[in-house]
Amino acid sequence: MAILPEPINDILLLKNFIDGEWTESQGPLLDVVNPATLKLIAKVPVATPEEVNAAIESAKKAFPDWRRTPPVSRARYLFRFIELLEENFEELSRIQTMEHGKTIDESRGETRRGIENVEVAAGIPSLMMGYNLQDISTGIDEYVVREPLGVFGCIPPFNFPFMVPLWFIPYAIATGNTFVIKPSPNVPISQVKLHELMEEAGFPPGVVNLVHGGADAGTQLLEHPDIKGVTFVGSSKVGRFIYRKCGETGKRSIVQGAAKNFLVVMPDTDIDGTIASMMTSFYGNAGQRCLSGANAIIVGPDDAFYNKFVDAFVNAASSMRVGYGLEEGIQMGPLQSPDKKERVARFIEQGIVEGARLLLDGRKLKLEGDYPNNCFLNPTVFDNVTTDMTIGREEIFGPVASIMRARDLNEAIEIIDRIPYGNAASIYTNNGGWAREFEYRVTAGNIGVNIGIVAPMAFFPFSGMKESFFGVLHGQGQEAVRFFTESKVVIKRWW
Repeated sequence: MAILPEPINDILLLKNFIDGEWTESQGPLLDVVNPATLKLIAKVPVATPEEVNAAIESAKKAFPDWRRTPPVSRARYLFRFIELLEENFEELSRIQTMEHGKTIDESRGETRRGIENVEVAAGIPSLMMGYNLQDISTGIDEYVVREPLGVFGCIPPFNFPFMVPLWFIPYAIATGNTFVIKPSPNVPISQVKLHELMEEAGFPPGVVNLVHGGADAGTQLLEHPDIKGVTFVGSSKVGRFIYRKCGETGKRSIVQGAAKNFLVVMPDTDIDGTIASMMTSFYGNAGQRCLSGANAIIVGPDDAFYNKFVDAFVNAASSMRVGYGLEEGIQMGPLQSPDKKERVARFIEQGIVEGARLLLDGRKLKLEGDYPNNCFLNPTVFDNVTTDMTIGREEIFGPVASIMRARDLNEAIEIIDRIPYGNAASIYTNNGGWAREFEYRVTAGNIGVNIGIVAPMAFFPFSGMKESFFGVLHGQGQEAVRFFTESKVVIKRWW
Protein backbone atom coordinates (compact mmCIF):
# COMPACT_ATOMS: atom_id res chain seq x y z
CA MET A 1 0.00 0.00 0.00
CA ALA A 2 1.04 3.60 -0.53
CA ILE A 3 2.40 5.78 2.25
CA LEU A 4 -0.08 8.40 3.43
CA PRO A 5 0.99 12.03 2.81
CA GLU A 6 3.15 13.37 5.63
CA PRO A 7 1.81 16.52 7.34
CA ILE A 8 5.35 17.69 8.19
CA ASN A 9 7.46 18.42 5.12
CA ASP A 10 9.88 21.04 6.44
CA ILE A 11 12.04 21.08 9.55
CA LEU A 12 9.94 22.86 12.16
CA LEU A 13 11.48 25.30 14.63
CA LEU A 14 9.31 24.83 17.70
CA LYS A 15 8.53 27.65 20.12
CA ASN A 16 7.20 28.02 23.64
CA PHE A 17 3.60 29.19 24.11
CA ILE A 18 3.53 31.71 26.96
CA ASP A 19 0.78 34.21 27.80
CA GLY A 20 -0.99 33.61 24.51
CA GLU A 21 2.12 34.19 22.37
CA TRP A 22 4.48 31.86 20.50
CA THR A 23 7.97 32.92 21.56
CA GLU A 24 11.38 31.70 20.45
CA SER A 25 13.42 30.19 23.24
CA GLN A 26 16.91 31.33 24.11
CA GLY A 27 17.85 27.78 25.08
CA PRO A 28 19.76 25.19 23.02
CA LEU A 29 17.99 23.14 20.36
CA LEU A 30 17.45 19.37 20.18
CA ASP A 31 16.59 17.22 17.17
CA VAL A 32 13.17 15.62 16.75
CA VAL A 33 13.50 12.64 14.40
CA ASN A 34 10.96 10.41 12.66
CA PRO A 35 11.97 6.99 14.09
CA ALA A 36 10.83 5.08 11.00
CA THR A 37 12.75 7.12 8.43
CA LEU A 38 15.33 8.87 10.67
CA LYS A 39 14.33 12.08 8.92
CA LEU A 40 14.81 15.26 10.96
CA ILE A 41 11.34 16.79 11.34
CA ALA A 42 11.80 19.49 13.99
CA LYS A 43 14.14 21.37 16.28
CA VAL A 44 12.86 21.69 19.85
CA PRO A 45 14.33 24.14 22.37
CA VAL A 46 15.32 23.52 25.96
CA ALA A 47 13.53 26.34 27.76
CA THR A 48 15.59 28.53 30.06
CA PRO A 49 14.64 28.89 33.73
CA GLU A 50 13.46 32.41 32.97
CA GLU A 51 11.11 31.10 30.30
CA VAL A 52 9.64 28.47 32.62
CA ASN A 53 9.12 31.14 35.26
CA ALA A 54 7.43 33.37 32.69
CA ALA A 55 4.98 30.59 31.80
CA ILE A 56 4.12 30.02 35.45
CA GLU A 57 3.74 33.76 36.04
CA SER A 58 1.46 34.02 33.01
CA ALA A 59 -0.74 31.21 34.34
CA LYS A 60 -0.82 32.81 37.79
CA LYS A 61 -1.84 36.17 36.32
CA ALA A 62 -4.61 34.58 34.24
CA PHE A 63 -6.08 32.55 37.11
CA PRO A 64 -8.29 35.17 38.88
CA ASP A 65 -10.25 36.14 35.75
CA TRP A 66 -10.45 32.57 34.46
CA ARG A 67 -11.71 31.34 37.81
CA ARG A 68 -14.48 33.96 37.73
CA THR A 69 -15.52 32.86 34.24
CA PRO A 70 -18.78 30.89 34.69
CA PRO A 71 -18.37 27.12 34.19
CA VAL A 72 -20.87 27.14 31.31
CA SER A 73 -18.73 29.77 29.56
CA ARG A 74 -15.57 27.75 30.16
CA ALA A 75 -17.39 24.77 28.65
CA ARG A 76 -18.09 26.77 25.48
CA TYR A 77 -14.34 27.17 24.92
CA LEU A 78 -14.03 23.39 25.20
CA PHE A 79 -16.86 22.84 22.70
CA ARG A 80 -15.07 25.07 20.19
CA PHE A 81 -11.83 23.21 20.93
CA ILE A 82 -13.58 19.89 20.22
CA GLU A 83 -14.76 21.20 16.85
CA LEU A 84 -11.20 22.13 15.91
CA LEU A 85 -9.83 18.77 17.08
CA GLU A 86 -12.35 16.99 14.87
CA GLU A 87 -11.54 19.21 11.90
CA ASN A 88 -7.83 18.44 12.32
CA PHE A 89 -8.28 14.78 13.35
CA GLU A 90 -6.26 13.18 10.56
CA GLU A 91 -3.41 15.69 10.69
CA LEU A 92 -3.12 15.26 14.46
CA SER A 93 -3.01 11.49 14.02
CA ARG A 94 -0.35 11.54 11.32
CA ILE A 95 1.82 13.89 13.39
CA GLN A 96 1.77 11.34 16.21
CA THR A 97 2.90 8.62 13.82
CA MET A 98 5.70 10.78 12.45
CA GLU A 99 7.15 11.78 15.80
CA HIS A 100 6.47 8.60 17.78
CA GLY A 101 6.41 5.76 15.22
CA LYS A 102 3.08 4.11 16.08
CA THR A 103 0.78 2.95 13.29
CA ILE A 104 -1.80 5.29 11.84
CA ASP A 105 -4.64 3.21 13.27
CA GLU A 106 -3.06 3.46 16.73
CA SER A 107 -2.63 7.21 16.31
CA ARG A 108 -6.24 7.61 15.24
CA GLY A 109 -7.30 5.69 18.32
CA GLU A 110 -5.14 7.94 20.49
CA THR A 111 -6.66 11.05 18.94
CA ARG A 112 -10.16 9.75 19.54
CA ARG A 113 -9.45 8.91 23.20
CA GLY A 114 -7.96 12.35 23.73
CA ILE A 115 -10.99 14.09 22.26
CA GLU A 116 -13.29 12.00 24.45
CA ASN A 117 -11.64 13.48 27.53
CA VAL A 118 -12.34 17.00 26.29
CA GLU A 119 -15.95 15.98 25.64
CA VAL A 120 -16.30 14.68 29.21
CA ALA A 121 -14.73 17.82 30.67
CA ALA A 122 -17.15 19.97 28.71
CA GLY A 123 -19.83 18.71 31.09
CA ILE A 124 -18.20 20.67 33.90
CA PRO A 125 -21.34 22.60 34.95
CA SER A 126 -22.68 19.27 36.20
CA LEU A 127 -19.40 17.58 37.13
CA MET A 128 -18.33 20.43 39.41
CA MET A 129 -21.59 20.73 41.34
CA GLY A 130 -21.42 20.62 45.12
CA TYR A 131 -24.12 19.39 47.49
CA ASN A 132 -26.16 20.70 50.39
CA LEU A 133 -28.39 19.79 53.30
CA GLN A 134 -31.00 21.96 54.97
CA ASP A 135 -31.50 22.04 58.72
CA ILE A 136 -28.35 20.34 59.89
CA SER A 137 -29.57 21.98 63.07
CA THR A 138 -32.65 24.13 63.53
CA GLY A 139 -32.41 27.10 61.16
CA ILE A 140 -28.94 26.15 59.93
CA ASP A 141 -28.09 24.93 56.42
CA GLU A 142 -24.79 23.50 55.16
CA TYR A 143 -23.44 23.13 51.67
CA VAL A 144 -20.23 22.29 49.80
CA VAL A 145 -18.84 24.01 46.72
CA ARG A 146 -15.84 22.91 44.67
CA GLU A 147 -13.26 25.60 43.95
CA PRO A 148 -10.20 25.67 41.66
CA LEU A 149 -6.78 26.03 43.25
CA GLY A 150 -4.59 27.94 40.78
CA VAL A 151 -1.73 26.86 38.50
CA PHE A 152 -1.06 23.18 37.68
CA GLY A 153 1.86 21.60 35.86
CA CYS A 154 2.04 18.51 33.66
CA ILE A 155 5.00 16.27 32.76
CA PRO A 156 3.66 13.73 30.23
CA PRO A 157 5.44 10.69 28.70
CA PHE A 158 6.76 10.07 25.20
CA ASN A 159 4.53 7.11 24.36
CA PHE A 160 1.17 8.93 24.08
CA PRO A 161 2.12 12.51 23.22
CA PHE A 162 -1.39 13.61 22.33
CA MET A 163 -3.71 11.62 24.60
CA VAL A 164 -2.08 11.54 28.05
CA PRO A 165 -1.96 15.35 28.48
CA LEU A 166 -5.70 15.34 27.76
CA TRP A 167 -6.26 13.16 30.82
CA PHE A 168 -5.51 16.38 32.69
CA ILE A 169 -5.60 19.64 30.66
CA PRO A 170 -9.35 19.82 29.92
CA TYR A 171 -10.35 18.99 33.51
CA ALA A 172 -7.89 21.51 34.97
CA ILE A 173 -9.06 24.41 32.84
CA ALA A 174 -12.73 23.41 32.91
CA THR A 175 -12.68 23.64 36.71
CA GLY A 176 -11.16 27.12 36.52
CA ASN A 177 -7.45 26.43 36.96
CA THR A 178 -4.64 27.47 34.63
CA PHE A 179 -1.99 25.19 33.20
CA VAL A 180 1.67 24.78 32.23
CA ILE A 181 2.80 21.69 30.32
CA LYS A 182 6.32 20.49 29.56
CA PRO A 183 6.01 17.78 26.87
CA SER A 184 8.64 15.14 26.23
CA PRO A 185 11.42 16.59 24.06
CA ASN A 186 11.30 13.38 21.99
CA VAL A 187 7.70 13.99 20.86
CA PRO A 188 6.80 17.67 21.30
CA ILE A 189 5.01 18.37 18.02
CA SER A 190 1.62 16.93 19.00
CA GLN A 191 1.39 19.32 21.92
CA VAL A 192 2.46 22.28 19.78
CA LYS A 193 -0.35 21.49 17.36
CA LEU A 194 -2.82 20.99 20.23
CA HIS A 195 -1.93 24.38 21.73
CA GLU A 196 -2.25 26.04 18.33
CA LEU A 197 -5.82 24.75 18.26
CA MET A 198 -6.45 25.95 21.82
CA GLU A 199 -5.21 29.38 20.75
CA GLU A 200 -7.60 29.26 17.78
CA ALA A 201 -10.42 28.22 20.11
CA GLY A 202 -9.97 31.57 21.87
CA PHE A 203 -8.79 30.59 25.34
CA PRO A 204 -7.62 33.75 27.12
CA PRO A 205 -3.85 34.39 27.30
CA GLY A 206 -2.17 32.51 30.14
CA VAL A 207 -4.87 29.91 30.69
CA VAL A 208 -2.71 27.31 28.92
CA ASN A 209 1.07 27.54 28.51
CA LEU A 210 3.66 25.25 26.93
CA VAL A 211 7.38 25.17 27.61
CA HIS A 212 9.82 22.71 26.09
CA GLY A 213 12.72 21.09 27.85
CA GLY A 214 14.01 18.16 29.83
CA ALA A 215 14.45 17.20 33.46
CA ASP A 216 15.52 20.67 34.61
CA ALA A 217 12.30 22.27 33.37
CA GLY A 218 10.29 19.50 35.01
CA THR A 219 12.09 19.98 38.30
CA GLN A 220 11.35 23.69 38.12
CA LEU A 221 7.63 22.91 37.93
CA LEU A 222 8.00 20.70 41.00
CA GLU A 223 9.81 23.34 43.03
CA HIS A 224 8.02 26.54 42.04
CA PRO A 225 5.87 27.86 44.91
CA ASP A 226 3.07 29.03 42.60
CA ILE A 227 2.44 25.53 41.20
CA LYS A 228 -0.39 23.92 43.18
CA GLY A 229 -0.09 20.43 41.75
CA VAL A 230 1.68 18.30 39.15
CA THR A 231 0.62 15.36 37.01
CA PHE A 232 3.18 12.86 35.74
CA VAL A 233 3.18 9.64 33.71
CA GLY A 234 6.45 7.75 33.25
CA SER A 235 8.82 5.42 35.06
CA SER A 236 8.29 4.45 38.69
CA LYS A 237 11.81 5.62 39.54
CA VAL A 238 11.11 9.16 38.37
CA GLY A 239 7.53 8.95 39.62
CA ARG A 240 8.67 8.11 43.14
CA PHE A 241 10.98 11.15 43.09
CA ILE A 242 8.16 13.41 41.87
CA TYR A 243 5.74 12.07 44.48
CA ARG A 244 8.23 12.72 47.29
CA LYS A 245 9.11 16.14 45.91
CA CYS A 246 5.46 17.17 45.75
CA GLY A 247 5.03 15.98 49.32
CA GLU A 248 7.98 18.11 50.44
CA THR A 249 6.64 21.22 48.68
CA GLY A 250 2.98 20.69 49.59
CA LYS A 251 1.76 20.09 46.05
CA ARG A 252 -0.94 17.74 44.90
CA SER A 253 0.18 15.02 42.51
CA ILE A 254 -1.10 12.33 40.20
CA VAL A 255 1.81 10.01 39.46
CA GLN A 256 1.45 7.02 37.11
CA GLY A 257 4.49 4.73 37.08
CA ALA A 258 5.76 1.58 35.40
CA ALA A 259 3.90 -1.64 34.68
CA LYS A 260 4.38 -5.38 34.20
CA ASN A 261 1.02 -6.62 33.03
CA PHE A 262 -0.10 -10.25 33.10
CA LEU A 263 -2.55 -11.92 30.73
CA VAL A 264 -3.86 -15.22 32.12
CA VAL A 265 -5.12 -17.86 29.68
CA MET A 266 -7.51 -20.41 31.15
CA PRO A 267 -7.99 -23.82 29.50
CA ASP A 268 -11.56 -23.04 28.39
CA THR A 269 -10.61 -19.98 26.35
CA ASP A 270 -11.29 -19.53 22.65
CA ILE A 271 -7.77 -19.76 21.25
CA ASP A 272 -8.29 -17.80 18.01
CA GLY A 273 -10.07 -14.89 19.67
CA THR A 274 -7.59 -14.80 22.54
CA ILE A 275 -4.55 -14.81 20.24
CA ALA A 276 -5.95 -11.93 18.18
CA SER A 277 -6.59 -9.91 21.34
CA MET A 278 -3.15 -10.68 22.74
CA MET A 279 -1.30 -9.62 19.58
CA THR A 280 -2.69 -6.12 20.00
CA SER A 281 -1.91 -6.16 23.71
CA PHE A 282 1.71 -7.32 23.48
CA TYR A 283 2.76 -5.64 20.25
CA GLY A 284 0.52 -2.61 19.81
CA ASN A 285 2.45 0.65 20.07
CA ALA A 286 5.54 -1.59 19.72
CA GLY A 287 4.98 -2.59 23.35
CA GLN A 288 5.55 1.00 24.51
CA ARG A 289 2.37 1.24 26.53
CA CYS A 290 1.74 1.00 30.26
CA LEU A 291 -1.23 -1.26 29.48
CA SER A 292 0.73 -3.58 27.18
CA GLY A 293 0.80 -7.27 27.87
CA ALA A 294 4.18 -8.38 29.23
CA ASN A 295 3.74 -11.86 30.73
CA ALA A 296 1.27 -14.50 29.52
CA ILE A 297 0.41 -17.27 32.00
CA ILE A 298 -1.09 -20.39 30.46
CA VAL A 299 -3.02 -22.28 33.11
CA GLY A 300 -3.47 -26.04 33.46
CA PRO A 301 -1.55 -29.33 33.18
CA ASP A 302 -2.60 -30.06 29.60
CA ASP A 303 0.62 -30.08 27.54
CA ALA A 304 -1.31 -30.40 24.29
CA PHE A 305 -3.27 -27.20 25.02
CA TYR A 306 -0.10 -25.40 26.08
CA ASN A 307 1.81 -26.37 22.94
CA LYS A 308 -1.11 -25.57 20.66
CA PHE A 309 -1.53 -22.14 22.23
CA VAL A 310 2.19 -21.31 22.13
CA ASP A 311 2.49 -22.39 18.50
CA ALA A 312 -0.49 -20.26 17.56
CA PHE A 313 0.94 -17.28 19.49
CA VAL A 314 4.33 -17.53 17.76
CA ASN A 315 2.77 -17.94 14.33
CA ALA A 316 0.60 -14.88 14.84
CA ALA A 317 3.51 -12.80 16.17
CA SER A 318 5.78 -13.81 13.28
CA SER A 319 3.08 -12.81 10.78
CA MET A 320 2.71 -9.22 12.00
CA ARG A 321 3.46 -6.56 9.39
CA VAL A 322 6.18 -4.24 10.70
CA GLY A 323 7.07 -0.99 8.96
CA TYR A 324 6.34 2.73 8.66
CA GLY A 325 3.14 3.52 10.51
CA LEU A 326 1.88 5.88 7.79
CA GLU A 327 1.32 2.86 5.54
CA GLU A 328 -2.23 1.61 6.01
CA GLY A 329 -2.26 -2.00 7.15
CA ILE A 330 1.05 -1.91 9.01
CA GLN A 331 0.48 -3.58 12.40
CA MET A 332 3.58 -2.44 14.30
CA GLY A 333 5.91 0.49 13.90
CA PRO A 334 9.41 1.15 15.27
CA LEU A 335 10.52 1.90 18.79
CA GLN A 336 10.55 5.64 19.38
CA SER A 337 14.34 6.07 19.29
CA PRO A 338 17.54 4.04 18.80
CA ASP A 339 18.36 4.03 22.51
CA LYS A 340 14.93 2.54 23.27
CA LYS A 341 15.56 -0.23 20.73
CA GLU A 342 18.97 -0.92 22.26
CA ARG A 343 17.43 -1.14 25.72
CA VAL A 344 14.90 -3.75 24.56
CA ALA A 345 17.63 -5.69 22.74
CA ARG A 346 19.59 -5.88 26.01
CA PHE A 347 16.53 -7.39 27.71
CA ILE A 348 16.29 -10.01 24.97
CA GLU A 349 19.93 -10.96 25.45
CA GLN A 350 19.47 -11.07 29.21
CA GLY A 351 16.52 -13.41 28.79
CA ILE A 352 18.70 -15.84 26.83
CA VAL A 353 21.50 -15.63 29.40
CA GLU A 354 19.11 -16.34 32.30
CA GLY A 355 17.72 -19.48 30.66
CA ALA A 356 14.45 -18.49 29.00
CA ARG A 357 13.75 -20.19 25.67
CA LEU A 358 13.72 -17.79 22.72
CA LEU A 359 10.96 -18.89 20.36
CA LEU A 360 10.90 -15.82 18.12
CA ASP A 361 13.80 -13.37 17.89
CA GLY A 362 12.63 -9.88 16.98
CA ARG A 363 16.20 -8.75 16.37
CA LYS A 364 16.00 -10.64 13.06
CA LEU A 365 14.25 -7.91 11.14
CA LYS A 366 11.54 -8.48 8.57
CA LEU A 367 10.25 -5.08 7.51
CA GLU A 368 7.61 -3.95 5.03
CA GLY A 369 9.60 -1.46 3.00
CA ASP A 370 13.16 -0.21 2.86
CA TYR A 371 13.78 1.73 6.07
CA PRO A 372 16.77 2.29 8.35
CA ASN A 373 16.88 -0.40 11.05
CA ASN A 374 17.99 1.91 13.87
CA CYS A 375 14.65 1.85 15.71
CA PHE A 376 12.92 -1.29 14.43
CA LEU A 377 12.42 -4.63 16.13
CA ASN A 378 10.06 -7.42 15.17
CA PRO A 379 7.90 -9.21 17.77
CA THR A 380 9.83 -11.40 20.21
CA VAL A 381 8.50 -14.41 22.14
CA PHE A 382 10.06 -16.30 25.06
CA ASP A 383 8.73 -19.24 27.02
CA ASN A 384 9.98 -21.09 30.13
CA VAL A 385 10.07 -17.67 31.80
CA THR A 386 9.84 -17.20 35.57
CA THR A 387 9.47 -14.11 37.73
CA ASP A 388 13.05 -14.66 38.96
CA MET A 389 14.27 -13.69 35.50
CA THR A 390 14.83 -10.08 34.52
CA ILE A 391 12.45 -10.31 31.54
CA GLY A 392 9.75 -11.78 33.76
CA ARG A 393 10.11 -9.16 36.48
CA GLU A 394 11.12 -5.79 35.04
CA GLU A 395 9.30 -3.48 32.64
CA ILE A 396 10.77 -3.92 29.14
CA PHE A 397 8.61 -1.38 27.29
CA GLY A 398 9.03 -3.09 23.96
CA PRO A 399 7.58 -5.86 21.76
CA VAL A 400 8.60 -8.81 23.93
CA ALA A 401 6.19 -11.49 25.21
CA SER A 402 7.21 -13.79 28.09
CA ILE A 403 5.19 -17.00 28.46
CA MET A 404 4.82 -18.78 31.80
CA ARG A 405 2.82 -21.75 33.09
CA ALA A 406 0.69 -22.26 36.19
CA ARG A 407 -1.02 -25.38 37.54
CA ASP A 408 -4.25 -23.55 38.32
CA LEU A 409 -5.74 -20.07 38.74
CA ASN A 410 -4.56 -19.86 42.35
CA GLU A 411 -0.93 -20.32 41.29
CA ALA A 412 -1.38 -17.83 38.45
CA ILE A 413 -2.55 -15.18 40.94
CA GLU A 414 0.36 -16.01 43.23
CA ILE A 415 2.74 -15.41 40.32
CA ILE A 416 1.14 -12.04 39.59
CA ASP A 417 1.47 -11.06 43.26
CA ARG A 418 5.26 -11.49 43.11
CA ILE A 419 5.63 -8.46 40.86
CA PRO A 420 5.73 -5.01 42.50
CA TYR A 421 3.65 -3.37 39.77
CA GLY A 422 -0.14 -3.24 39.59
CA ASN A 423 -1.25 -1.36 36.51
CA ALA A 424 -3.35 -3.94 34.66
CA ALA A 425 -4.11 -7.65 34.44
CA SER A 426 -6.46 -9.69 32.26
CA ILE A 427 -7.96 -13.16 32.22
CA TYR A 428 -9.26 -15.05 29.19
CA THR A 429 -12.06 -17.43 30.12
CA ASN A 430 -15.75 -18.20 29.69
CA ASN A 431 -16.05 -19.33 33.30
CA GLY A 432 -17.77 -16.70 35.45
CA GLY A 433 -16.38 -18.12 38.67
CA TRP A 434 -12.80 -17.93 37.47
CA ALA A 435 -13.38 -14.41 36.15
CA ARG A 436 -14.81 -13.19 39.45
CA GLU A 437 -12.03 -14.83 41.49
CA PHE A 438 -9.45 -13.11 39.30
CA GLU A 439 -11.16 -9.73 39.47
CA TYR A 440 -11.56 -9.99 43.23
CA ARG A 441 -8.06 -11.16 44.18
CA VAL A 442 -5.63 -9.56 41.73
CA THR A 443 -4.05 -6.32 42.93
CA ALA A 444 -4.12 -4.18 39.81
CA GLY A 445 -5.86 -0.93 39.02
CA ASN A 446 -7.34 -2.06 35.69
CA ILE A 447 -8.76 -5.58 35.30
CA GLY A 448 -9.81 -7.14 32.00
CA VAL A 449 -11.97 -10.17 31.28
CA ASN A 450 -11.37 -11.30 27.70
CA ILE A 451 -9.88 -7.84 27.08
CA GLY A 452 -6.22 -7.44 26.14
CA ILE A 453 -5.85 -3.68 26.65
CA VAL A 454 -7.75 -2.54 29.74
CA ALA A 455 -7.98 1.14 28.77
CA PRO A 456 -10.65 2.95 30.82
CA MET A 457 -13.01 5.25 28.97
CA ALA A 458 -12.66 8.97 29.57
CA PHE A 459 -15.54 8.99 32.06
CA PHE A 460 -13.77 6.39 34.25
CA PRO A 461 -10.50 6.91 36.15
CA PHE A 462 -7.23 5.57 34.77
CA SER A 463 -6.30 3.55 37.81
CA GLY A 464 -3.18 1.82 39.12
CA MET A 465 -1.94 0.04 42.24
CA LYS A 466 1.28 -0.92 44.02
CA GLU A 467 4.39 0.57 42.34
CA SER A 468 2.41 1.58 39.26
CA PHE A 469 0.68 4.51 40.97
CA PHE A 470 1.56 7.03 43.66
CA GLY A 471 -1.22 9.17 45.06
CA VAL A 472 -4.94 9.00 45.78
CA LEU A 473 -6.85 10.40 42.78
CA HIS A 474 -6.39 9.46 39.13
CA GLY A 475 -6.62 11.12 35.74
CA GLN A 476 -9.85 11.30 33.71
CA GLY A 477 -13.46 11.83 34.70
CA GLN A 478 -14.78 12.65 38.14
CA GLU A 479 -11.51 11.84 39.90
CA ALA A 480 -9.70 14.42 37.77
CA VAL A 481 -12.36 17.00 38.68
CA ARG A 482 -11.78 16.21 42.36
CA PHE A 483 -8.00 16.48 41.94
CA PHE A 484 -8.20 19.91 40.36
CA THR A 485 -10.64 21.33 42.93
CA GLU A 486 -10.95 21.76 46.68
CA SER A 487 -14.09 21.40 48.75
CA LYS A 488 -15.26 24.48 50.62
CA VAL A 489 -17.90 23.99 53.33
CA VAL A 490 -20.34 26.81 54.05
CA ILE A 491 -22.66 26.77 57.10
CA LYS A 492 -25.43 29.39 57.30
CA ARG A 493 -27.78 30.33 60.06
CA TRP A 494 -31.05 31.99 59.11
CA TRP A 495 -32.23 34.41 61.81
